[in-house]
Amino acid sequence: MDKLFALFRKIETKKETENKISFVIAGLGNFGDKYAFTRHNTGFLALSYISQKLGVEINRAKFKSLCAECELEGKRVLLMLPQTYMNNSGEAVREALSYYKLSSENLLVIYDDVSLPLGKMRIRAKGSDGGHNGIKSVIYQTNSDEFPRIKIGIGEKPHPEEDLADWVLSRFSKEEQKILFDRFEDVLCACKLIVSGKITEAMNRYNGDN
Repeated sequence: MDKLFALFRKIETKKETENKISFVIAGLGNFGDKYAFTRHNTGFLALSYISQKLGVEINRAKFKSLCAECELEGKRVLLMLPQTYMNNSGEAVREALSYYKLSSENLLVIYDDVSLPLGKMRIRAKGSDGGHNGIKSVIYQTNSDEFPRIKIGIGEKPHPEEDLADWVLSRFSKEEQKILFDRFEDVLCACKLIVSGKITEAMNRYNGDN
């Protein structure tokens, strides 16, 4: 009987190991229909596209987020959309990393960047928040700025006197949505490279004049 119990424990341990999350990908944004297609929700939009391409639905409530698990480049990955509002995104990210006992290097964050033209990508292995409140929260909550990130351009505000908050919370036009969505396939490819440990290749491929 002891041998039988030992066999069951071995099977369960193997199952837990095989299903262990080894990477977290977070798309930043604000939850609710009010913000669905606003510029500040580019991270949400990109990750939603990725989840559809990978055949999973981000609908499981966990870590103050909507989540989904999937296989990406042979690794078990958690996709998460924090439901904390942008300025507190780090709370959700910290909970997920803590639960799976992962370091910030096993985190990839996708978010909007007003300093980049619409649809342009920039990949970084680490760095400051650059004035982005969602990233500022992630850095504060994880106590680290050493995590890879994919920045997607939403364009600078058209008029200098326009309030930045009004600009990032404005909606994309139909034409702008097409430009953005056409870029999301590249975002997925970059995610695959980064999860595989090939962030230098990802930067070389996508940080040019894409």
